[in-house]
Amino acid sequence: MNQNIYLRQWTIAVPLLSWLLYFGNFLFSSTYYSILLTALLLGSVLAAVYHSEVLADRLGEPFGTLLLAFAITVIEVGLIISIMLGAKGLETITLARDTVFAAVMLILNGIMGICIVIGSLRYREQSFTLKGVSTALITLATVVVFVLILPNYTVSHSGGEYTSFQLLFIAFICLLLYLGFTMVQTIRHRSFFISPTSNILKETIGKDKKIKISKKNIYISSFMLVVSLGIVVLMAKLLSKDVEYLVVAVGAPRSVVGVIIAGIVLLPEALAAIRAARKDQIQTSLNLAFGSALASIGLSIPAIAIISVISGIRMTLGIDIKSTVLLGLSLFIITISLATGKTNIMQGFVLLGIFLIYLFITVVP
Repeated sequence: MNQNIYLRQWTIAVPLLSWLLYFGNFLFSSTYYSILLTALLLGSVLAAVYHSEVLADRLGEPFGTLLLAFAITVIEVGLIISIMLGAKGLETITLARDTVFAAVMLILNGIMGICIVIGSLRYREQSFTLKGVSTALITLATVVVFVLILPNYTVSHSGGEYTSFQLLFIAFICLLLYLGFTMVQTIRHRSFFISPTSNILKETIGKDKKIKISKKNIYISSFMLVVSLGIVVLMAKLLSKDVEYLVVAVGAPRSVVGVIIAGIVLLPEALAAIRAARKDQIQTSLNLAFGSALASIGLSIPAIAIISVISGIRMTLGIDIKSTVLLGLSLFIITISLATGKTNIMQGFVLLGIFLIYLFITVVP
């Protein structure tokens, strides 16, 4: 098989062109130029996921999904931190909260809902390893409560904020839980996160064994992954002002900015999860979803917390009652839906219903 299937030319050309036009922004500034940069930003995101998937093929499961989740988290952290440092005053006090909460809701309801519906339409029911999903769920529920709900009930600081010491301690615990989950996923109980064997999966594995990726392509993909992630962070920061201006212009709440950032960041993961569901590999879809949600909190919050404390930037993490209800409902429905080890189409419909309500309430609070 031609190795170009693993290293398409556009995945190299788009990120390099994005770097070139990014610096051109200092000379040219117009609406059309911003639209062009937005298109290149999305192209660079897709290039990043492509190169991460090349490396994931070499690593195998569940290391491949772990690598992709880590790559997406780097984009998210870099974007949030760069916007926080570039803003003034209290403009970004809720940015981390809005983005992390949006990421969790997009993953639990949007991505999982679409994957379950698509898989159910094609295969009626899809099976996964229940032990792995249960492990991910208890970890996710714990860190979500620590980060997004508990700040509302501490008395050392008001307004849903932790003190610096509390923030660092909570971030440290979340990081430990994420590292523990990663150890369980990749070493101690790796079998929990590998899909039950099916005929389609056997065929896919048989094809994958015939595909060999040269060391040259591995090195190129590793380099281009870094290049793609770097330009995504820089261009997203550059375009964030345009996004915020557009949100304010249409009269939407500023929390919509967090939803847009989360949507851009999670686009590669969503596409990879949907492709897996279409191949009857719902286990891979769930690994991607839960891994990304856990990384959004277990990796993002510690990094953002350290920068916040060092730079003296205030950060509100506690969500309001309305968001708490939706988050609690999402976790409850996910827990019930995935308790049998199989998925069906109604589960996906309910999750998508919650997701649409979340989007509507965010825009029309």
